[in-house]
Amino acid sequence: MGTTRIAYSGVAAIVIAVFLTAYQAPLGAQQGGASAIRIGANDLGGVIRSAKGPEAGVWVIAETTELPTKFAKVVVTDDRGRYLIPGLPKANYSVWVRGYGLVDSPKVQAAPGKTLNLTAVPAPSAAAAAEYYPGMYWYSMLKIPAKSEFPGTGDKGNGISANIKTQEAWVDTVKNACQSCHSLGSKGMRAVPKEFGGGIAGWARRTQSGQAMSNMALGLGYMGIDAALKNFADWTDRIAGGELPFAKPERPKGVERNLVVTMWDFSTPKYYLHDGISTDRDNPGLNANGPIYGAPEESTDMVPVLDPVNHRPYFIKHPVDNPKTPSSTSLPMQPSAYWGKEPIWDGHSSIHNAMMDSEGRVWFSARIRPAPNPDFCKKGSDHPSAKVAPQENSLRQVSVYDPKTGKWAHVDTCFSTHHLYFAKDANRTLWLSAGGPASGVVGWVNTKLFLETGDSAKSQGWTPIIVDTNGNGRRDEGDTRLTAAFYGIMPSPVDDSVWGQSMGIGFGRMDQPGYVIRLIPGSNPAETALAEVFVPPEGAWSPRGIDMTTDGVVWTPLASGHIASFDRRKCQKPQNGPDAATGKLCPEGWTLYRMPGPQFKGLDPSGSANHAYYIWVDRYNTLGLGANVPIASANGAESLLAVVDGKMVDLRVPYPLGFNTKLVDGRIDDPNAGWKGKGLWTMSGTRTVFHNEGGTQNSPKVYKIQIRPDPLAN
Repeated sequence: MGTTRIAYSGVAAIVIAVFLTAYQAPLGAQQGGASAIRIGANDLGGVIRSAKGPEAGVWVIAETTELPTKFAKVVVTDDRGRYLIPGLPKANYSVWVRGYGLVDSPKVQAAPGKTLNLTAVPAPSAAAAAEYYPGMYWYSMLKIPAKSEFPGTGDKGNGISANIKTQEAWVDTVKNACQSCHSLGSKGMRAVPKEFGGGIAGWARRTQSGQAMSNMALGLGYMGIDAALKNFADWTDRIAGGELPFAKPERPKGVERNLVVTMWDFSTPKYYLHDGISTDRDNPGLNANGPIYGAPEESTDMVPVLDPVNHRPYFIKHPVDNPKTPSSTSLPMQPSAYWGKEPIWDGHSSIHNAMMDSEGRVWFSARIRPAPNPDFCKKGSDHPSAKVAPQENSLRQVSVYDPKTGKWAHVDTCFSTHHLYFAKDANRTLWLSAGGPASGVVGWVNTKLFLETGDSAKSQGWTPIIVDTNGNGRRDEGDTRLTAAFYGIMPSPVDDSVWGQSMGIGFGRMDQPGYVIRLIPGSNPAETALAEVFVPPEGAWSPRGIDMTTDGVVWTPLASGHIASFDRRKCQKPQNGPDAATGKLCPEGWTLYRMPGPQFKGLDPSGSANHAYYIWVDRYNTLGLGANVPIASANGAESLLAVVDGKMVDLRVPYPLGFNTKLVDGRIDDPNAGWKGKGLWTMSGTRTVFHNEGGTQNSPKVYKIQIRPDPLAN
């Protein structure tokens, strides 16, 4: 009885506090310290307090289901606990407070144009507080095998595969083969479903569920499945036993409190998205206020689209004309703890990456047929590139959608495609990475010629990656051809070179380092292109994703827990000759920036457990942190991580928990509207959105990220 009374009185106290502090004063009322907040007819504002006083650096979330799709906005309180949520569409909203050291406050109903003060609820325990930490605070609890356990000794030894020769390669695999696809630290990953049981058997069973199981099995097998399952099972068993993260995150501070996040539900909980696009990379004013297009990869052929002005999502079907094109439904799987025996993916087109051209057409790396190539790609063809590097298969090709006509076209590429970016040349050449090392070539499409003729063969070309190791300045038999393939790709804004990066062992599953690569096409790229390769300096390794500033500086995130810049202009030696293929001839070109967050125990503290899937450079200040600011998709931190004047700005997206995005782009909708007329666009990127907050009711989302002048600007 005593316990019951205490619990009841605690609930009653919260209810009374919410009733008193959530009083909605008329517009412009001066209440509870909110008098300095200028609340417009479309805003909500007030003060957040707890028993300790005003709560600075916590998030206030307003969400509604009264629009055509679920809609929410998130802001951060200032140093006096004040907040203002600007520009809310007319609707009724649920509003609550979330923050480190707190648990969610009760949701209060409110409409825009009101002062709304709320009471923050301190976390009753460390365990309750930790539920709101970014994923990396949980997955940094993984016990990384000691350096002495590498190289692995296989099934008859320590269970670590002989493929994994160093501790760095193990961490690289954890981050690039596991975390980047499945958000390791999310609730759905750190808690094994009860029906699977605990320990190694539970982990073995869970990796057989769902349509991603074949890729997971491949990754775990490459690590050494016995050691990998033991390692992951130890981690989740300790968490199930009550172990908590050994580090705690800091609340947003400084410019991080100027964040405004707007989000819309997009697609369905059964599908996932790889990325999306809102505008032209080189003209961020294109498609102003227009639709946002998603790339759903293996999950579906339905391209999700959002009209952000009218809050309306819809689909466009990607055509797959060849009936023999493989489907995701054919992938093997065991029943899922979330979806049972139902195969929730049904895609044929494998739409991976989207890019918009200068006329508003949307180009995709997409599968349009089975893998075997047409004859013009193969040995014996007179195609200029096939004479140099014949291609038997391509796993993904190219498609283009024209919103003006509603029509699709396909480029039947001989090379596999993954990421894609346009050069600024007269042909609007589309350069494409291959993703993995399967082909070891870099390909391109002359989009001007293709749009004029529709001729796939004449419009494309590709070249192997060859380093001038004999040092004579031209390509010949004495040079070194690399098996590396571009993963990220970016045509240089300062010359005709094309930069890329190849994946290390964690993703590439080949015994080679991750390179940053400069490709110099020459007069006839299939025959003349030469490459310069660069590896990060000691203590840093494995780049993933690449972009460049307008003056040609390369930025890339590293699996060692760094964001790195590389400036080719600083190189003091020629980048050819006998040692050129090592990539170690220009250590002076690199600058490293440690990502915030904890490091795995026992590893070099100069690195971090934090991880980023990709990076994007805000060349035109569409976010508001300055021109040429690199912004990493830090899915370990569940944030966007910017480097501003050498310091990190960590823009956490706290709702729904498990924010995992892959690519961003920036758009200017109204150049005369200040911060309100521009922003970044991104979307959910994890393959398992149902592992995140909301479970099977959590749909993929489009996020608009903005920085205002101060936390109360409207």
